[in-house]
Amino acid sequence: MNKRTANYLKTGALSLLFVGIIASCKHDDNEFSFNGLDDSYTIERFKVLNIPTNISGSFTWSINDSIISNNSELEFISAKADAFPLTLKIGHNGEEKVYHSKIVVTKETGTLSKYIAKVLDFRPAVGQFMNEIPEYVQGNTSADMLQKASASLVGSNSTMLSLGGFGGYVVFGFDHTIPNLNGRDFKILGNAFFGNASNDPRSGSCEPGIIMVAYDRNKNGKPDDNEWYEIAGSEYFKNTTTKDYSITYFKPNENKVPVPGNDGWQTDIEYIKWQDNLGNSGFKTKNTFHAQSYYPLWFSDASYGFTGTRLKDNFYDQSGTGTYWVGKSYDFGYADNAPNTDEASNIDISWAVDRNGRYVKLPGIDFVRVHTGINQEAGWLGEVSTEVAGAYDLHYKK
Repeated sequence: MNKRTANYLKTGALSLLFVGIIASCKHDDNEFSFNGLDDSYTIERFKVLNIPTNISGSFTWSINDSIISNNSELEFISAKADAFPLTLKIGHNGEEKVYHSKIVVTKETGTLSKYIAKVLDFRPAVGQFMNEIPEYVQGNTSADMLQKASASLVGSNSTMLSLGGFGGYVVFGFDHTIPNLNGRDFKILGNAFFGNASNDPRSGSCEPGIIMVAYDRNKNGKPDDNEWYEIAGSEYFKNTTTKDYSITYFKPNENKVPVPGNDGWQTDIEYIKWQDNLGNSGFKTKNTFHAQSYYPLWFSDASYGFTGTRLKDNFYDQSGTGTYWVGKSYDFGYADNAPNTDEASNIDISWAVDRNGRYVKLPGIDFVRVHTGINQEAGWLGEVSTEVAGAYDLHYKK
């Protein structure tokens, strides 16, 4: 063997050794390193139990014969105190391993409420009920009005809160996670009602609001921007619905606004100017029924605005003479869109979607945001404005 050949073989041997080391490392990375499940897990009802695996593979979590998750990390919540047999099957490198445990759900130690527990933000748009519901008193700040909004919505004796025209919103939360179970999970109360027209029975006064939900994944007690998901109601995927619609309202000079007469719809006046990101502009009108300022008086800015999903206008003149306007109810997924006794006012958390319109699987929700979804003037009735009169968990039972 000549020297050159020997050197080549030495180099080749080193290369083979190096490749062997890499292959060995890769083999180590692919080793199955799951330590198994605990014998049992204990969690209070309406709290989320997290069981991570921290490995790759295919996962099937089941209770009895029902598959509850296919994720690598289980997020489990129950509205019922009971013991649940848990099975985990993991597929890895062509093999399947099976683990057994149980989840013991206990009754909570404290007292929970199925109703709204706190209001975190209140920023209404302009409207005829502004400064009245809730009432503004001279000198009130945003903090004062937030406190009044809380007084309106928190607890079982909630009253009504007006969000004004498109974009006006309220954010509220609960003292527990509302679980995402089979069927509809929570109800939002409003003041919608149906009229008497036999040819259009699901129409009347329906002012649909867009619903956003958030699960407090990091447990910091507030909804972070990356935790919000929109409830995809019946209109979400239609081309008549506008995503990322923006509107700006301009503060009027109240001293130059004429006073409407007393003959209702014939004397509405152009009042608060608005413009949107689609090149449109117009006015919110003032009517004879509400003489106060329609611009939130605790806002000092000369203009303010909102961005969000906008629904197609839903009000029309049923009389044909301008005397009787009605708003059609959309099928499902909106606030103030149907009477409180109607199934359409119940919301399924499984309807939640991300920014790209893809459905997400949330274990439950802790926060809700509602904004007025329509930008329309309904004749003498004035602007379409969502009202919120409370909300509650449909699963909670003492």
